[in-house]
Amino acid sequence: MWSTTQSFRMRPVRRREFPENLKLVLDNPGEFPLLDVFICTADPYKEPPLGVVNTALSVMAYEYPTEKISVYVSDDGGSELTLFAFMEAAKFAAHWLPFCRKKKIEEGCPEAYFRSNYAYCSETENIKMKYEVMKQRIETTMEQGKVGYECVTSEEEREALSKWTDKFTRQDHPTVIQVLLESGQDKDRSGRMMPNLIYVSRQKSRASPHQFKAGALNTLLRVSAIMTNAPIVLTLDCDMYSNNPVTPQHVLCYLSDPSMDSKLGYIQFPQRFHGLNKNDIYASEFKTLFITNPAGMDGLAGPSYVGTGCFFRRRVFFGAHSSMVSPEIPELSPDHVVDKPIRSQEVLALAHRVAGCNYENESNWGSKVGFRYGSLVEDYYTGYRLQCEGWRSRFCQPDREAFLGDIPISLNDVLSQNKRWSIGLLEVGFSKYSPVTFGTVAMGPLMALSYAHYAFWAIWSVPITIYGFLPQLALLINLPIFPKVSDPWFILYAFLFLGAYTQDFIDFVLAGGTVQRWWNEQRMWLIRGVTSYLFGLVEFSFKCLGFSSLGFNLTSKVVDDEQGKKYEQGTFEFGVASPMFVPLTMVAMVNLFSFLRGIIEISSGRRSMEEWFIEMFIAGFVVVNCWPIYEAMVMRKDKGRIHTKTTIISTVLVYALYTVASFTLKIG
Repeated sequence: MWSTTQSFRMRPVRRREFPENLKLVLDNPGEFPLLDVFICTADPYKEPPLGVVNTALSVMAYEYPTEKISVYVSDDGGSELTLFAFMEAAKFAAHWLPFCRKKKIEEGCPEAYFRSNYAYCSETENIKMKYEVMKQRIETTMEQGKVGYECVTSEEEREALSKWTDKFTRQDHPTVIQVLLESGQDKDRSGRMMPNLIYVSRQKSRASPHQFKAGALNTLLRVSAIMTNAPIVLTLDCDMYSNNPVTPQHVLCYLSDPSMDSKLGYIQFPQRFHGLNKNDIYASEFKTLFITNPAGMDGLAGPSYVGTGCFFRRRVFFGAHSSMVSPEIPELSPDHVVDKPIRSQEVLALAHRVAGCNYENESNWGSKVGFRYGSLVEDYYTGYRLQCEGWRSRFCQPDREAFLGDIPISLNDVLSQNKRWSIGLLEVGFSKYSPVTFGTVAMGPLMALSYAHYAFWAIWSVPITIYGFLPQLALLINLPIFPKVSDPWFILYAFLFLGAYTQDFIDFVLAGGTVQRWWNEQRMWLIRGVTSYLFGLVEFSFKCLGFSSLGFNLTSKVVDDEQGKKYEQGTFEFGVASPMFVPLTMVAMVNLFSFLRGIIEISSGRRSMEEWFIEMFIAGFVVVNCWPIYEAMVMRKDKGRIHTKTTIISTVLVYALYTVASFTLKIG
């Protein structure tokens, strides 16, 4: 794993764009290319529709020709609540978009704008009131769990919502495609054209695999090809709103530059987040993953695709630069020119057809065409396969963040998300397309090492778990396993520890981090090692042996008031019973007991600090990092403490582990 990180350090690049120079290449906005935006959501209760609406409104407010923007919302939960929310959003957009243009608002997300220190005026208060009305209608409908008859204001809305019958379920339902706004037909309050806004819920059947988010994205790729077929495609998470209205212009600086590599396939922006507490206690910022490493890969063939904030050329989804894979029908080709209105019967009929659950049967979708199937981390896998085909990418990091997203605010959500990533990455690492073998041949050793670093992320659990238990058990059973301080080998251990941590600290601070956030990132790295990485590795191993897998689990975007308050205060949340907390609690207990016993025996003279220094240092280091766990086990009285059941199971397992270690020493 150390060797794989070296590829990120070979040729780091920091680029800068000058959007004001676009006029040298594009004479007027009419020459700007069409832009299709894909936003995916899958559960209205874990991903509230109001948040998805805010994301859509933020990109609709781009400083870009509105008639050239098409926003496609994939609702994989098949919920009438989400459709209703976007019906309300379409009405509000007619007021919001001209307001953003007039006031030159940079936060295109209404929720973000109204919680900022905006300038007060009657016009702003009027828009805020309209937003609050929309927000209340959406949230009231969510509380009721259905769209009431009184909420429907037009026959068109009533007809669209009538598709939700008793036979309509999340796992089994027909395709629903609803054009909410059509450029050329719908205008805002200032008389300007509105962007296209299309709701898509693909057909689902229990008998057909749906391939999770990758399947939803491929459906949007086909539906959008039939309706608008923009040459540029932006993929966004449903909680990742636009924070910079000129982001597309930054992208065009690359795509419109005649000197740029013709194999340039996508431009990736860093994932940045709002709502982080002061010290980022769960290390959700991932500076190394989203900022440092992509800059290192940019000097090679380009950064990996991270699932959101990425602008693609549509052409990249249809094979290598030199050998295009033709789709089944000519209307799906990236060269196809759409010359019919998106509400025409012919277009809608074909769009429904390509959104069918059996459309991909015996086709190249997911293997050679579109977003790739075969891993829970479809973003990493898709970007990897595209670069194996010869496409290149660029990392774009403007001074003002292009996108801001939500972060999980409970430890269980953080670890569950990391476990899902670990399993998906291992699926790629041990597949026939492994970066170690296939990747080395296809893209060269340095890029292959970069992708291998992520693919085998979960194997960090092996050394971390060993260091979490073995030195401490050795201390308990009086069996030294490290050299003494006077031994020359001690210098090697000290050098490796100090060198690794110093290098990581410098990288983190240079990326704009603080000392406290860096320390919390180190703590979370250790915690993930014995929880999400370990469980991901075990679950992947069971899956390889033929045991059932839990599959894809969404990270909840719902913020509980009590959880939010604890997170803001910097307090760890252990309130949910989770098996991942068992090894974590075991590590905390073993290290505390061994450290206290070591102090007692060294103080009494029965042991020498020179002989046991490394074991004592490791145990003490872990004890310091485990303070939130001790606090949750003993000191806290609220719902965020570790469950008593977890503590009991951990105690029994610690005793069993100590017994086995002692018995092994005796028979040895």
